[in-house]
Amino acid sequence: MKTTRPININPLTIRLPVMAFVSIMHRISGVLVFLLIPLLLGALGRSLASPEGLAQVKEATQTPLAQLFVWSLVGALIFHLFAGIRHLLMDMHIGDSLVAGRWGARIVILCALIAFIAAFWFWG
Repeated sequence: MKTTRPININPLTIRLPVMAFVSIMHRISGVLVFLLIPLLLGALGRSLASPEGLAQVKEATQTPLAQLFVWSLVGALIFHLFAGIRHLLMDMHIGDSLVAGRWGARIVILCALIAFIAAFWFWG
């Protein structure tokens, strides 16, 4: 049996619902945060060991590439936090209908964006 349905395997052309986008980004941000925990703990240990270690960590994070890395991690942490709260609320059957799920996903994106801008304004 031959089907004439189009096959679209390019993930960049698929239009995902906002709920699916938030779910995928929650997983990606979680993996990113998990993989970077050893690096963060190493930097924390070095900065707490001595004043020279703190100066080394400060100096290492002053380059534009390091700043991009740090702010990407901050953004991932913020997004993962808000998406995780949404996920926990949905586990308690709060906002688990289709309409509420769409609104919840939009609220997660909005809150994460506002929190990221506030963090950048405060520390950037």
